[in-house]
Amino acid sequence: VQLKYPQEIAMETAEREKKKRKRRGLTQKELAERCGVSLASLKRFEQTGEISFVSLIKIAAVLDETHNFDKLFTAEEYLSIQEVIDERNY
Repeated sequence: VQLKYPQEIAMETAEREKKKRKRRGLTQKELAERCGVSLASLKRFEQTGEISFVSLIKIAAVLDETHNFDKLFTAEEYLSIQEVIDERNY
């Protein structure tokens, strides 16, 4: 697994959003209006990858991508009984 810097992840996410927006035939203004995010925030996101998490969720909702947030911070399966014990001790 190749580790990525946070800015790389942010920019890759912004690029995927931009491509999906364009495939849907939406302008930046139209998407901003539909999701209730300012046009300036959407433009900044597509250019820099920076946006508030709540605004990102709003954009994802309009583009039918909220299911992907369910994968964040999910518990991994235990590989041993020791991992269960260690987790309970935290």
